[in-house]
Amino acid sequence: MDTAIRRQTIADLLHRTAKRYPGKPGLACGGTQWTFAQLDAVADSVAAGLAGMGVGQGSRVAVLARNSHAFAALRFALARLGAVLVPINFMLKADEVAFILRHAQAELLATDSGLADLARAAAAQGTAVRQFIWLPSEEASQPVAGMTSFEDLARTQGTPPPVSLGSMDLAQIVYTSGTESMPKGAMLTHDAVISQYASCAVDASIDRGDVMLHALPLYHCAQLDVFLGPAVYVGASSIVTAKPTPENLLPLIAKHGITSFFAPPTVWIALLRSPLFDQTDLSSLRKGYYGASIMPVEVLRELARRLPEVGFWNLYGQTEIAPLATMLGPDDQLRKPGSCGRAVLNVETRVVDDNLRDVKPGGEVGEIVHRSPHLMLGYFKDEEKTAAAFQGGWFHSGDLATIDEEGFITVVDRKKDMIKSGGENVASREVEEMIYRLPAVSEVAVIGVPHPKWVEAVAAVIVVKAGQALTEQEVMAHCQQHMAGFKAPKAVVFTDALPKNPSGKLLKRDLRERYKSQLTGE
Repeated sequence: MDTAIRRQTIADLLHRTAKRYPGKPGLACGGTQWTFAQLDAVADSVAAGLAGMGVGQGSRVAVLARNSHAFAALRFALARLGAVLVPINFMLKADEVAFILRHAQAELLATDSGLADLARAAAAQGTAVRQFIWLPSEEASQPVAGMTSFEDLARTQGTPPPVSLGSMDLAQIVYTSGTESMPKGAMLTHDAVISQYASCAVDASIDRGDVMLHALPLYHCAQLDVFLGPAVYVGASSIVTAKPTPENLLPLIAKHGITSFFAPPTVWIALLRSPLFDQTDLSSLRKGYYGASIMPVEVLRELARRLPEVGFWNLYGQTEIAPLATMLGPDDQLRKPGSCGRAVLNVETRVVDDNLRDVKPGGEVGEIVHRSPHLMLGYFKDEEKTAAAFQGGWFHSGDLATIDEEGFITVVDRKKDMIKSGGENVASREVEEMIYRLPAVSEVAVIGVPHPKWVEAVAAVIVVKAGQALTEQEVMAHCQQHMAGFKAPKAVVFTDALPKNPSGKLLKRDLRERYKSQLTGE
């Protein structure tokens, strides 16, 4: 039998949706609007053009670019050739980008006008990059000299060459953020990503009636594969933007009648604090999603109060599981505040001790482990770390959690973020939740810093709401009154903003370095 008859790849999903809903709005970004049929045709043309450049099955093509219609179309064009997508964080420095390009052995690098200099500087550092592709941006921009234009590729006549592609073939290598050491490349197959799409559609209620706003970076697996991919899979309409600011997002929600929106807690907090929030018509919004980091319970209650018609989902996971693993739905948001829910459709999840025994429900802390077709094949060119991650026949997340009698999981901390103060373990999240109870607190991050007596001291870095005031003494007194003394911060500092990566995740490593001397006197 011809294997193409039963083929199920990322490329096939767009083609099938285009056959079902050819004239339906598929994707819009800036001044570009494509129906699903048009998006499908563009993906075919770009794939044919890339084939003419020597891109074929197994070719690794890196993308260092902000969100755009071109980024989205390129994703599907590469899948049609059996090429491997390597999305790269555009906040990295040239040396860091060069490491990923060399490690992944990327042959082509797609970029935009704003990141072209960074792309060239990185590619010049001993990489295998032989050609550049220029991607147009959300706003009008001019092609970069010496780069093959996406718009020229999109005018290619003909269709891409047939490839013998299977669902277990590699679709993408997504590099982790490298918080522990150098970034690791998670190898994800078409099958893994599509299994995850199915879990998203079922458990996150993504359906064809949605009008979805994609604002977080597409290089990040959450926006790319929890939202954009499933939206195309089921036939939902997508609006893409590169600017996740309240001044841009709130008007876009009103203009396009957005029904579905994902953002990390930091962006939801920024929306709530914006003076535009109460001035904007948000009546179309029905589905709100958060993830990437833990949503403070007090902020969740504020969202429920100010957006009463919106159902919220907490989606938890990580790059290696494509990335969705567990989900807490709207019915349980306030019944199980702070929980990341239970395993989604195609995932089996446990919370275990060091011997892979299930921890006791109700408070015992263990590590979250998974089995799932979502999971990566392993880390690219790193057998040792792959073996460690899959030790005992389960994928080890590195997240510490508790599980209750109903199977709901609550993340306590990352292993690396657990603070060891005076011989006692302190979960930074527990302290953060306590500080969020103070009405003047807009954002807070709790970190451990070196201390001559306690080895590590608990420290809180706080952003105060505009027009309000808060003192170090008030914070300390509040914590000491409501929690054990060893958990209360030994130091409190105030700042205008917390450092975050483009996906909205707090960069605690940066905070530890920034405040190390200030808080310890070193």
